[in-house]
Amino acid sequence: MSKAKLLFDLIMYVNSSRRFTAQDVAHEFNVSVRTAHRYLTELSEMGVPLYTEPGRNGGYRALDNRILPPILFNENEAFSIFFVFQSLKFYPSLPFEIDINSVSKKLYASLPIDTRKKIDRLDKVLSFWNKKRSIPTKYLKEIVEAAIESQVVQIEYISKDGTSWREAAPIGLYAYKGYWYMPAFVMDTNEVKLFRTDRIATLNKLERSYVPGISLHDWLLSHSELEPVAPVRLLVELTREGLRQCGSEPWLEPHIVMKNESSGYIDTVIDHKEIEFVSQYFFRLGTEAKVLEPEIVVNRIIGLSQELLQHYTVTNHTDKE
Repeated sequence: MSKAKLLFDLIMYVNSSRRFTAQDVAHEFNVSVRTAHRYLTELSEMGVPLYTEPGRNGGYRALDNRILPPILFNENEAFSIFFVFQSLKFYPSLPFEIDINSVSKKLYASLPIDTRKKIDRLDKVLSFWNKKRSIPTKYLKEIVEAAIESQVVQIEYISKDGTSWREAAPIGLYAYKGYWYMPAFVMDTNEVKLFRTDRIATLNKLERSYVPGISLHDWLLSHSELEPVAPVRLLVELTREGLRQCGSEPWLEPHIVMKNESSGYIDTVIDHKEIEFVSQYFFRLGTEAKVLEPEIVVNRIIGLSQELLQHYTVTNHTDKE
């Protein structure tokens, strides 16, 4: 067996073993213990994260951030992986601290020159575009882990109605238009609720487990049949006074963009169930705010204005009689 082939196989052995000794390696690859030590040292120098445990019962242990053995991809497979990574670059937060730029650069650098040139051309004409959000999410990894382990979490959640504490069992996590969402079974109401993860201020894992009884895939399918899960864009122009009033609202303040000292705008998304609340709120702001999107909110504010006008028209007519 060539040395390169042996080192390749040794990387696979290290990744599949929790703990092992040089004697184990020597027996597995039919080499001397001294040679096994030398090869393990070479792996460590190559970047494979090995930890040496001294003592009579010591040996070697691979750390949790183990390096995967080399994997060969054909051109189409490389394209697929590269552009999947590209589709995630619009999300400021990712589970497990994935470094998209680092992974993409490593994959790109390993490709032949002609394949790289083709990716360069494709990257200019193909994009999985999402509006890039500036609000990070802190607990994506913890949510995924809790869903996998059927673990109950306690969250501090900030919504338009204020801050509340909930105990819930996450079903999973999904991304949509630059935001991450967590459907979870809420313990005190015995129902599944949808939470936007950037609004989770605090998350603590509890020493309790609960199996929601539905997978993320099944929940998404059933939910899409009953009610649209897609949020709608909210775009609002603000005067100086509108900026001041909206700036005091926790659910709006992070989304305010200043044009200058006397004007600005809000560009965010809202759930369908929030349309009436949002319409009522901006109706009360009068001319200090102008909703441009969505059309359903614009039409609702027009309707509220007509109701108010009709109310005063009828009142004035009655007074004259």
